[in-house]
Amino acid sequence: MSELFFDQGPRTLGSSGISVSPLAWGMWRFRGTDVTAAARLVNAALDAGITLFDTADIYGPDNDEPFGAAEALLGRVFAADPGLRGRMVLASKGGIRMGVPYDSSAGYIAEAVEASLTRLGVDTLDLWQIHRPDLLAHPAEVARALDALVASGKVRALGVSNYTAAQIAALQRYLKAPLVSVQPEFSALATAPLFDRIMDTAMGHGLTVLAWSPLGQGRLAAPVGEGRVADVIALLDAKAAEAGVSRTAVAYSWVGVHPAKPIPIVGTQNAGRIAEAADAFKVRWSRAEWYAVLQASMGEKLP
Repeated sequence: MSELFFDQGPRTLGSSGISVSPLAWGMWRFRGTDVTAAARLVNAALDAGITLFDTADIYGPDNDEPFGAAEALLGRVFAADPGLRGRMVLASKGGIRMGVPYDSSAGYIAEAVEASLTRLGVDTLDLWQIHRPDLLAHPAEVARALDALVASGKVRALGVSNYTAAQIAALQRYLKAPLVSVQPEFSALATAPLFDRIMDTAMGHGLTVLAWSPLGQGRLAAPVGEGRVADVIALLDAKAAEAGVSRTAVAYSWVGVHPAKPIPIVGTQNAGRIAEAADAFKVRWSRAEWYAVLQASMGEKLP
């Protein structure tokens, strides 16, 4: 019986030709004023083989910092060590506007990207994604703005985050440039992309799946859980003991073995745990084991 494993080889970001690592590092909790400490985290991710770095302009307020704070901190890291920028694939997101909440109008998209470039101190973003869909923006208007960013050279590749399959199809209909990524929440506790056509759309259209919160918003890293969370944790712990790795590494591997080849976004701001994420490649699954985790998460048997 064949084993399933999380392939540690590089990925191509959709049809862009941009090579990325099978793990990404996310900067939702990237915060503070200590540039040296921030640089240590960036280097820890690079040392772990991670080349895809995921940030967003909205990262800041959740940490009691200003809008754009995480991008600005990374910009200060780049200023202190300019060589770091060339070692990574830099991704950011925009379209969430404080108090609005969503804005994908053509004017705001152009403004948001320009502001991100300024905070980061770079000329180009390798990937820019619409963070959440704006229900008041026609996809034709959004597409014109995105195509203009690519034509200007300010953005190399385009993606979407938290879009439905239908919203992806509507936007791609008007775009000249291809979408190369989709970023849903996906973990052993958040399994909707398996059933809402996101994974199928990604595989059918060659989109790279960037899985945010692969630890179930931290619940899979917690010491204990209740109900279905406890059931999932028990299965992950059994696999961790068998493989000789941490539970979090097992949780990343469960995400990564799907045939869409999702890239889990590692969110920890601890250098040791960033390094530990690479243990995900050591885990081997049978189909029965993988489905057992899924059914424990669902709280019911598959038909």
